[in-house]
Amino acid sequence: MAQSVRRFPALTLNTDGHAHPRENTLVGLTVVFGLMAFISAGFYNLNLLSSWSGLAGIVTGLWGQFISVTTAERFVVVIALAMSVIGFGMGLAHGGLWS
Repeated sequence: MAQSVRRFPALTLNTDGHAHPRENTLVGLTVVFGLMAFISAGFYNLNLLSSWSGLAGIVTGLWGQFISVTTAERFVVVIALAMSVIGFGMGLAHGGLWS
């Protein structure tokens, strides 16, 4: 069939057809830091891990949002940035960056 329909959209951050290695690396780092901060924020004694990984996720997420090219990159960065902010805030509430 010449005009077949794709049932599932391609799961890619490069929706414009060009490679963006720097932007995709920042998206990946933000997701890793955001998940680490969000998950470790649930444990009271992991306040150092959640606060520092949340801070790193905020920095990489803001920079990734600044240089992102496609909407898919921005979508993932904003979700991971929110997880980083929640983890950072709960890490500060549980003891802060240096305790």
